[in-house]
Amino acid sequence: MNILLQVENLKKYFPITKGLTKRIIGYVKAVDGVSFSIAQGETFGLVGESGCGKTTVGKTILRLHDPTYGEINLDGVNIAPMKQNELRKYRTNMQMVFQDPYGSLNPRMTIEKIIGEPIRENHLATGRELQQRIKDLMDNVGLNVKELKKYPHELSGGQRQRVAIARALAVSPKLVVCDEPVSALDVSVQAQILNLLRSLQENMGLTYLFIAHGIPAVKFISHRIAVMYFGRIVEVSDTNKFFENQLHPYSQALISAVPIANPSMKSKRLLLEGEVPSQLTPPNGCPFHPRCISAFDRCKQEMPELQETEQRHFVACHLVNK
Repeated sequence: MNILLQVENLKKYFPITKGLTKRIIGYVKAVDGVSFSIAQGETFGLVGESGCGKTTVGKTILRLHDPTYGEINLDGVNIAPMKQNELRKYRTNMQMVFQDPYGSLNPRMTIEKIIGEPIRENHLATGRELQQRIKDLMDNVGLNVKELKKYPHELSGGQRQRVAIARALAVSPKLVVCDEPVSALDVSVQAQILNLLRSLQENMGLTYLFIAHGIPAVKFISHRIAVMYFGRIVEVSDTNKFFENQLHPYSQALISAVPIANPSMKSKRLLLEGEVPSQLTPPNGCPFHPRCISAFDRCKQEMPELQETEQRHFVACHLVNK
């Protein structure tokens, strides 16, 4: 198994400042010690409720945020300490598909210019070769070449997301970070985009980090799933094994909240008490213990580490790893 991306103890802290002098009085620990790997050709799903830090993980891996600490090994090269001028030659190996396809596209550029821009900027093709590559990308994502002269506002949401995908693929990346790429789309269009992503992966050998809070979408497209809570990963497992048996109490509550499309079947909803703790005043020990009905004294004092409880099934919980 060829590991394309290896993330080790990744941290991203945002400073909190006060006054005219911008004195730092604390930090928001958006990502606090995240480690995982993604194999070539794999889709790694990252799920969790809003504010858990999953989008920050994706942006930090792509160096849209500078990491506070940790390693980001892309195809064997640690890009975490690199300066922006050093990063330029690695940019073509990693691209991102953003959540809002309208906000991520330049409204003043035609679709042709949007897709062609990364090719031109990286000096990958010019002239007729450039035009042919743009047309091929349009065909790959299921768009008619008649749309090339249009602007983003003239397309539907699903078409705009296809343009965003084509732009990401324009430089032939090895890793594509998909940041909730279907959450802003209608349900029927979501299925089309997910099927498109799977088809592109099979045909082009792509590797995805798929970030979402929609459990069904992650289940459909991911080979492995990681659950995040309060800036940390609390469970990692193969997709099938995860949906058969969630070990962490937060994962269990997350899955129980997913509606079942069968009125004759009833599921027991696990309701979490309280709110997500404040990043300004994080609790001691396990950050989930104020909301966990099974928490005991050790949970309030000691941070649990991610450990392999079963084969290829990792969990950070004192209840499981006693």
